[in-house]
Amino acid sequence: MAVSGLKKAAMLLMSVDPVTASELLRGLGPDVVTNIAMEIANLDASGYSPANEGPTIVKEFYQSLRTKDSPSGNFEMKSFLSTMLESTVGAKKSQEIQGQINDVMRKRDQFLKIRNADPKKIAAALDGEHPLAIAVVLSELPAKKASQILLMLSEDIRLQVVTRIAGSEMMSRDTKMRIAQGVWGRIQSLNESSEVMPISSSDMYRKIAMMLQGLPRDLREGMLNSIKQSDEAIATAVRKLMITWEDIPTILDRPLQQALRGIDSQQLAKALTKSDERVVTKIRTNISERARTLLDEEIALLSAPKKDEIDKARGELVTVLQEMNEKGELAFIED
Repeated sequence: MAVSGLKKAAMLLMSVDPVTASELLRGLGPDVVTNIAMEIANLDASGYSPANEGPTIVKEFYQSLRTKDSPSGNFEMKSFLSTMLESTVGAKKSQEIQGQINDVMRKRDQFLKIRNADPKKIAAALDGEHPLAIAVVLSELPAKKASQILLMLSEDIRLQVVTRIAGSEMMSRDTKMRIAQGVWGRIQSLNESSEVMPISSSDMYRKIAMMLQGLPRDLREGMLNSIKQSDEAIATAVRKLMITWEDIPTILDRPLQQALRGIDSQQLAKALTKSDERVVTKIRTNISERARTLLDEEIALLSAPKKDEIDKARGELVTVLQEMNEKGELAFIED
């Protein structure tokens, strides 16, 4: 795609130090300076980096115009813009231009407001939106914040959103702005009414666990290790919640049969007490006829077990399943 002259000028100015940029701008009218300054602000907001994202023409200018005194570290747009404008048009006019830039940027890019919002508020505002609309919003956010919000979405929506992010780039800017306006309006409503519903830690950990469960083993373990570095307790909780008693009906028969081989029939009888019928059926159909006979005998002899006995018995099988899952030996029924 051809780069406009205005954008090339902005890219070039971002590639040199403020003093050099001011010299290049000297003699230009205030309107031209304002337009270039706005383009610099637009490039910065879009994530453009003069160090590694410029086209060949900008790199050539960068090498030829950059002096030994020019900065080699991170590019600070606000400081650069302020210094450049003050040196070019004076302090008073600089403030006017920067004010105009702020106004135009706010009007042109509704996503700037969303980028600064709390991730929980953004997730709440996106609840009920079409996956494509959610994908549009997430694609405009910094990667870290987008990942945080993705984890807060329901499992069935999450995959749909991820698969639509690439397609969201084809959407017109006007359509994106309308989506952003609607989402920002809901965020403001949430701020006013404080209606963001709290979510329990266990529910959040379970959501994270379910998202990780669908990833390839190496990627899943890498993400769990990253969580562990920040908070080992959370990583442990998430790992345990990746496989629960209620997940048994979703496990493929062969790995479940392998896990059941080492479970004592008496413990299995306790574990099945007051269990969901789907779990009972899944387990009974994955043990041998002889094992079912032994299980029925144990159930007939079993007096009412206490809750902690039931939990302990279920825990034996769940622990085996969790260990198999960590080794990549568990597989699940696809929806």
